Amino acid sequence: MPRARLLEIHARDLGVIEEATLELSPGFTVVTGETGAGKTLLVGALALSLGLETDGARYALGPATRAVALVEVDGREVALAREMSASGRLRATVDGAPASAEALRTLAAGLVEIHGQHDSLRLRSSEAVVELVDRAGAIDASDLARAREELVGLRRERDALGGDPTERARRLEYVEFQLAEFDAVAPAGPGELDEVLAELTRLSDLRDGQGALAEALALFDGDADETVLGSFARALARVPEGVAYRPVREALDEALVAAREAVRDLAALHDPEAVDEARLGALEERARVLNVLTRKHAGTLADALALRAALERERAELASAGARLVKLDEGIAAAEGTVAELAAQVRARRDAAAQALSVSVGAQMSRVALAGARIRFVVEGEDGSRGSILFSANEGRSLGPLDALASGGELSRVLLAISLEATDGSSVAVFDEIDAGLGGLVAQQIGECLAELARRQQVLAVTHLASVAARADRHFVIDKRVVGGRATTTVREVAGEERVGEIARMLAGEAEGDESRALARRLLGTGVRRAAPPPG
Repeated sequence: MPRARLLEIHARDLGVIEEATLELSPGFTVVTGETGAGKTLLVGALALSLGLETDGARYALGPATRAVALVEVDGREVALAREMSASGRLRATVDGAPASAEALRTLAAGLVEIHGQHDSLRLRSSEAVVELVDRAGAIDASDLARAREELVGLRRERDALGGDPTERARRLEYVEFQLAEFDAVAPAGPGELDEVLAELTRLSDLRDGQGALAEALALFDGDADETVLGSFARALARVPEGVAYRPVREALDEALVAAREAVRDLAALHDPEAVDEARLGALEERARVLNVLTRKHAGTLADALALRAALERERAELASAGARLVKLDEGIAAAEGTVAELAAQVRARRDAAAQALSVSVGAQMSRVALAGARIRFVVEGEDGSRGSILFSANEGRSLGPLDALASGGELSRVLLAISLEATDGSSVAVFDEIDAGLGGLVAQQIGECLAELARRQQVLAVTHLASVAARADRHFVIDKRVVGGRATTTVREVAGEERVGEIARMLAGEAEGDESRALARRLLGTGVRRAAPPPG
């Protein structure tokens, strides 16, 4: 867990607070002040900045409202803030960058815990209770988590291979059916259809042109006297042979020779028996089946052949999947056994830790003004991953869910008792008037408990009891003044005689005098901490 320290709380335009800053240090810090001065508003500013208050409905927000918490996490400072936007809505930032209230809550989770009569208790969640039990019992469930991840991976691989044998056989049958269609056609290559169509066109043209070709040959050079070539030759013979006509005669001679050669080539094509009708029929059938194959499986023959290659690969994979699935099933069975064994071990350790925690926290109940109360930590499930806290505030009463049976003040004091036994010192504990309605020796015990807790983690408490305030390392006072008809609040740290005076005021109210100041000095004298605050 990262170690957190609350460095500063800043509030502006929040209820009676015009602007106030509380600078904190390790150890135990208290905030006191007259009723209505705004003590709880500082905790409200903290809750707003941590995203715990989504809309600030419990507080009087103004157009300039701003709440900032400066938190040190493992040596790095992080500023979490909420402020009123021009549109009248609260916006969140982390180190000045826009964020959401959910992002603030995620960042602050486990870093700062606020416990007050009206604040939710994190330990109401099952996961948080189990975390507490694990921390108290030094339980490491990472082996179980890794075993479960391995089991999930094996099951995912089996599913990817077609874990259902029936479905796998059905798929293999379908793939083989498609490949049989390809094999029945057996394309020679991606260009076969084009080649067949080209040859089919050539032979069809040759066959269909035989009649016209015979007529053309008769006209060019048939038995009749008036053929094209005969007329051409007779006309050429009449051209004069003089020098002036020589170029023309030569050109015409060449043309006649070329024409006769072309006619001979044309005559070579004239063979009504040369075109094999069976060959034409075979080509037409081949073109048909190739077209059917391409239309059914892909856009082109090349695409169809690519599909065939993919089907062949799938058939090979499906054929080999059987052996792989046998190994996977064996691995899954072994992994399930490992998970069950580790889960039982973790459950046993969590049961023992929950029982021990119930005893140790129960022993603290009288110290936090809950004499006669009982508490029990319960874990359920095969690995104890579901947790709850049962509580009874009075002897003879049945145990029930903590959040259903405990009042707001009782919830806070229960959390204090739990913290005394199970904190790891990594978070900041904030208590908002958990001593409300208490006094006398019980209040002194609460102060002692808070001081004891502060030896292990940073503690901030809002209190109205002198015996609690006297135990703190640092003491801040919230003062409310009316200036120009408007109430404003200031925050100041008190020490020495100022602190004596504040403790005396808390003891005697407006009747503060020598007697109350003497009692305040005695409280401060007995409240001096025996140990230094934890290192910052």
